[in-house]
Amino acid sequence: MALPYYVSPEQMMADKAEYAKKGIAKGRSIVAMEHADGILLVADNPSASLHKISEMYDRIAFAGAGKYNEYEILRKAGIRHADLKGYMYSREDVTAKSLANAYSQTIGSIFSTDPKPLEVEILVVEVGEGEKPNEIYRISYDGSIIDERGVAVVGGKSENLLTFFKGRSTASSMSLADAFKLSVEALDSVTNQKLAPEGLEVAVLERGRQGRTFRRIPSSELRTLLSS
Repeated sequence: MALPYYVSPEQMMADKAEYAKKGIAKGRSIVAMEHADGILLVADNPSASLHKISEMYDRIAFAGAGKYNEYEILRKAGIRHADLKGYMYSREDVTAKSLANAYSQTIGSIFSTDPKPLEVEILVVEVGEGEKPNEIYRISYDGSIIDERGVAVVGGKSENLLTFFKGRSTASSMSLADAFKLSVEALDSVTNQKLAPEGLEVAVLERGRQGRTFRRIPSSELRTLLSS
């Protein structure tokens, strides 16, 4: 009679974590950075149709790195959650913090109970209204949630990107052009190539806008920002 195969819970979780990390490492990087007029999101993404950055609600955006179909499912679920909450209560009740907590619970539950974890790392960001501060939350493959300040990165080469930013000023008072140039310089440093504007997906949450603050920046405007 064959003995049942046993794996300790600690080893099982370690194996899941290693599996998820390898999947995420294959994905291209995303940088979120505060600047004087809001929050900038820059993704290394040569695809014009498969978006890594998306609007979620009036002042909230989503960015996902890792396995596309998995973070796309999370993105759509988050939008439905936000729309339903805003409809049932009020638009002010929809916040990045509540969405990040919901994502944390969902991803953490899958990591704990399912045989295969999600190979994703996501950002949920909200631009402050008036004098309110911006909010940047990073949710990892195991459901852990980190409240970031100034700059946050997800995806492959994230550790190298953080090392790059540690040696440079990321003051939230910098201009959009300076924040964009610094983000591109960071992505160039980890890809070992000069990324063209056409190979980037870039969006901003603009603090001064009323209602919907999300705006995608076309490559023509990115060239202007780089040369300014």
